[in-house]
Amino acid sequence: MTARRGVLVLSHGTPAAREAIEPFYTAIRRGRAPTPEQLDDLVRRYDAIGGTSPLNERTTAQVEGVARALERTAPTRCVVAGGTKYASPTIEQAAATLLDAGVDDVVGIVLSPLHAPISIDQYHERATAALGACPYVAVWSWWRADGFAALVAARVRAALESAPDALVLFSAHALPVRVATDGADYPEELAACAEAVATAAAVATHRVCFQSAGRTPEPWVGPDLLEVLAGLDPLSTPAVLVCPVGFVSDHLEVLFDIDIEAAALAASRGIALTRTASLNDDPALSAILADVALRA
Repeated sequence: MTARRGVLVLSHGTPAAREAIEPFYTAIRRGRAPTPEQLDDLVRRYDAIGGTSPLNERTTAQVEGVARALERTAPTRCVVAGGTKYASPTIEQAAATLLDAGVDDVVGIVLSPLHAPISIDQYHERATAALGACPYVAVWSWWRADGFAALVAARVRAALESAPDALVLFSAHALPVRVATDGADYPEELAACAEAVATAAAVATHRVCFQSAGRTPEPWVGPDLLEVLAGLDPLSTPAVLVCPVGFVSDHLEVLFDIDIEAAALAASRGIALTRTASLNDDPALSAILADVALRA
């Protein structure tokens, strides 16, 4: 009989309702409750995008898309399950689903194309522990996968049609400096990924930046998106296009940090800001991830 492969699609998760925001915030702070000011700030940001983030729904659609893509290319060969760090189903529940299905091995893919050690490693550590003796293959990053740069580049080109002279800013989630400089190649991966997308999109000039740094006193890797915007000359750079290449779906860091916060700062300085459309459940992304799962 042909061996069956489990595909564990790993993601962050988000609070499903307003009352879940505080325990969610405590969980991502590793058990340390936020201050009232910190909680109010997070609630304010969720309220600004409608009260909750669409991340859980977007992730569910992506997991289902990967399952459909695998069924087309390798019928009955794979079992797909999605697990999150901070929502339901959890990584452990998803791992149990795959074990119950009798898979022979499991490939774990995080819905983040770049290898951010402080985050990605935690997903794979939890998956490995939950799967026990079942062989596990961790995909640490997948931005080099066939088709990914071209897929994002198509969105860059589409956005530039309405703003052909915009400076393209590629962004990814910031990391604490202590992590980003401790043997990690995350900043280099972002730079290389941005270069690949810019080349595919025929973009002559671009810049790389980080966004959504945590509300902690320690230094975070930069330059920060807001700092870049604050430092631009509106006369020479009247428009920017932000491509959050480190993210693959609409969620708080895109819908608030870029669409509201960064856009407001840009507007206050006389700079027009636009953003590339998120990948979300694009079948092309599902096909890319399915191929990664089969090749791992």
